[in-house]
Amino acid sequence: MARTAFRKTLTALTGALAAATLLVGCGATDPGESSATPSPNLLARYDLDGLDAREVITRLETMPVAERPTDLLASVEPRTVELSDDNGATASLALPDEQFYVSIAPYAGRTHQCFFHSLTTCLGELPGEDIRVEVTDRSTGAVLVDETLRTNDNGFFGLWLPRAVDATISLESGDRSVTSEISTHDDDPTCVTTLQLT
Repeated sequence: MARTAFRKTLTALTGALAAATLLVGCGATDPGESSATPSPNLLARYDLDGLDAREVITRLETMPVAERPTDLLASVEPRTVELSDDNGATASLALPDEQFYVSIAPYAGRTHQCFFHSLTTCLGELPGEDIRVEVTDRSTGAVLVDETLRTNDNGFFGLWLPRAVDATISLESGDRSVTSEISTHDDDPTCVTTLQLT
């Protein structure tokens, strides 16, 4: 009996630890842990001043990896982009009310766990690869995305999708493909690293 209780406790603790780890974006610390006062100078320091959340995401997501600031963390959450630096400065930018950003790193052989996408630290396996992408709303059948996208230097490509939808996503690259489900609710990941092209 005691052994069974111990195993249940150990399983619960392991699950909680795994869940906590998944909430962090690609090997970065959780910006929510910082108690620093928001700094209006943070965006200016990294040449992001005057940009809205969409523009910040585009700027950092498409930046060559070698040029990305190593002391800046920019984590995409369902409603905001949370930024912080090594000095403890922070900033938060609201995403559009009707749009959800998800960054996807398809892979062939290796991947990593991720929940909130880190624009400065996440690295996927397949940079510079053309991917045919189709996303369909499962409830209405409406095609939300139907185009060929190229993964950025970090191995990810980004999608702006309507909020609160449950969809099917299909990726193709050469003779490899994958089909899976994706959702854009407030408790869904902004970082998808589970789509293996086979």
